[in-house]
Amino acid sequence: MARNCFDIRVLLLAAAVAFIYIQMRIFATQSEYAERLAAAVESENRCTSEMRLLIDQISMQQGKIVALEDERKRQDEECRQLRALVQDLEKKGVKRLIDNLQVPIAAVVVMACSRPDYLERTIESILKYQSSVAPKFPLFVSQDGANEMVRSKALSYNQLTYMQHLDFEPIHTERPGELIAYYKIARHYKWALDALFYKHNFTRVIILEDDMEIAPDFFDYFEVAASLLDRDKTIMAVSSWNDNGQKQFVYDSKILYRSDFFPGLGWMLTKSTWDHLSPKWPKAYWDDWLRLKENHQGRQFIRPEVCRTYNFGEHGSSMGQFFKQYLEPIKLNDVQVDWKSMDLSYLMEDNYIRHFANMVSNAKPVHGADIVLKAYNIDGDVRITYNDQAHFEMIARQFGIFEEWKDGIPRTAYKGVVVFRYQTTRRVFLVGPDSLKQLGIQHT
Repeated sequence: MARNCFDIRVLLLAAAVAFIYIQMRIFATQSEYAERLAAAVESENRCTSEMRLLIDQISMQQGKIVALEDERKRQDEECRQLRALVQDLEKKGVKRLIDNLQVPIAAVVVMACSRPDYLERTIESILKYQSSVAPKFPLFVSQDGANEMVRSKALSYNQLTYMQHLDFEPIHTERPGELIAYYKIARHYKWALDALFYKHNFTRVIILEDDMEIAPDFFDYFEVAASLLDRDKTIMAVSSWNDNGQKQFVYDSKILYRSDFFPGLGWMLTKSTWDHLSPKWPKAYWDDWLRLKENHQGRQFIRPEVCRTYNFGEHGSSMGQFFKQYLEPIKLNDVQVDWKSMDLSYLMEDNYIRHFANMVSNAKPVHGADIVLKAYNIDGDVRITYNDQAHFEMIARQFGIFEEWKDGIPRTAYKGVVVFRYQTTRRVFLVGPDSLKQLGIQHT
């Protein structure tokens, strides 16, 4: 019995020890769990705090992103405005650059010698219309000789470039009694044109003399004429002059003609043409030399019905030859023609012969005596046939037009036909013996 009680006490002791151990383990576990739980809670709180901080940072970054997006949009708008401003400034700058670097259509040279008062009148007339187109038509004055008054007058204008030709070589005329002035003029022309084409490198030159006034549309006329020269190589030069341009013989300021006779007195030629003329330029009488068939070689000249230049030089090398009868009564155009809007294709070689032939064929033939009276009494254009030079001169004398011929060609003629107005809008065609054949018109 006593042994049993001992065993029970041992068991109870063992159980108590086991219980205490278990309790201690439970407590230790609980303590560890509590610590872990506390750590977890602390970690959760830290994560929550960090999360909130991150959210706050994200919110701040989103605010910055929105602000940056707004800034980008603002900067884009500023850039767009700046680009527009730059483009506008560039356009204006390019325009000014183009204006400053305008490729000239033609140099304009005034050939001068010893008439300062004439030169002043000519320059003033040119500048009246040239100032607005100066980049297209740069102005030069070329003086032959050392006349100080002419030099001073030319240099008093800052709108032009002055050139001086000093030639001290003696002149020997080819025939006794000839005026050396014509030899000096020819030398001066060659020197000036060589300088403008080869030194200044212009592609075209307009030659004026120091006793000319120009029309309001002078430069517009030569601007469109330049394109004709470029397109049609059968045109040797373009002139602003009509030898039969007296008031009673002209009417329409818009009409242009082709001519086999070199008019001169305000004319334009190209560098390619000068390349052929310069090496064989004559010693004198350069204008009559250009009228020789061997020199113009079938090429023709454009001339207006109404002159774009007026020659007021009664006193000069020609000593007033023809002035009172033919030069003083010239009609200088006073109408501003819009040349750029006009179709001038009728002047091209292939078109013009048909165009001119049609006018001639539609004119009413006039024969016999009193042809001036008959022409006056007929409505519309008239056609008068001449047999030879003497016959032409007789008819020309009756009407009062130029009688002169050069190398078989009457002044202003095309295919032997001289055309002019008479008293009214009617045209009078003086037709050579083989003109109709040259124009492809059957005899009627």
